[in-house]
Amino acid sequence: MYGSCNGRSGMRRAGAGVGVGAVAGAVLLLTGCSSPSDSNGAGINGAGKDGAIGRHPKAGAPYWVNPDGNAARQVAAYTADGDGKAAGLIEKIARQPVGEWIGPERPEAEAKGFTEAAAKADRQALLVLYNIPHRDCGQFSKGGAADGDAYRTWLEGVAKGIGDRRATVILEPDALLHMVDGCTPREFHEERYDLLKGAVERLKQQPNTRVYVDAGNAGWRTPDALFRPLWRAGIGAADGFAVNVANFQTTAASTDFGKRLSAKVGDKPFVIDTSRNGNGPYHAGAPEENWCNPPGRALGETPTTDTGDARVDAYLWVKRPGESDGNCKGGPKAGDWWRAYALGLARATK
Repeated sequence: MYGSCNGRSGMRRAGAGVGVGAVAGAVLLLTGCSSPSDSNGAGINGAGKDGAIGRHPKAGAPYWVNPDGNAARQVAAYTADGDGKAAGLIEKIARQPVGEWIGPERPEAEAKGFTEAAAKADRQALLVLYNIPHRDCGQFSKGGAADGDAYRTWLEGVAKGIGDRRATVILEPDALLHMVDGCTPREFHEERYDLLKGAVERLKQQPNTRVYVDAGNAGWRTPDALFRPLWRAGIGAADGFAVNVANFQTTAASTDFGKRLSAKVGDKPFVIDTSRNGNGPYHAGAPEENWCNPPGRALGETPTTDTGDARVDAYLWVKRPGESDGNCKGGPKAGDWWRAYALGLARATK
């Protein structure tokens, strides 16, 4: 999504190409690589030889950290090159759990691989589903399933892959917004509502899966524009909704926005994507592309379920910091790792 038609809700699909083999070999690949700031013998993500995550107490941070993610690989590369300073910066990203975006080709295998790896570490997986037909209105992250039947088949694979393991799912970033703002042609609306509602219902058949429907951000319209579409998309059966996915609105603004929206959808709780909102939104560029690889941004609050607010279930890094929003401002294609941008985020983070 990553380019939205109104230029305020941007992102991309990241996580394609992460197969079961990569996940299965992740701990073996990186637990022996001592990071620059580690003094306890742990490798990336504080993982010891058993793959346990030592730096994130389970009570407040129950999500799995992928030791084979792009940031972790970058830390390993910098360390091998003797660049401890750069490695230490990227380690700010590598040590945190980020969303795993399920690709279009092997949904069952990927979902199974991520959730099994998380279960072995006594954590839960954070998954992002981004494959709705007619995705992103033909912009930077255009694509998605060929049609409704293909989407349902793909979703069934995801659900089977999750099984009875613990998972939190962020459902279809931008899918709802692009109907509200008119970006998605009206002829596709009825099917899309049906697909979103069906996805919530199917995923909730898995006994340990939590589902949050994407619901925009504080810089995009008002809750009044969203609450009826959210009801049609199945929020009643979901665990809640997600705000600020791949955007840069502050946590304070996102909390206020989320609470006002929550009051209109049965007081449902919500999660906030804090991955890149440390310096808030960017206003110096063209408004229609302020969401796309804006300079000077910073990492936000690290992922946790200990938010101090009963209505906010978690701060999450749904967008994977360091991965491009699209071919703008010198960035590579949507979802590709961009180490210069990752370094910028880390340097700007206090």
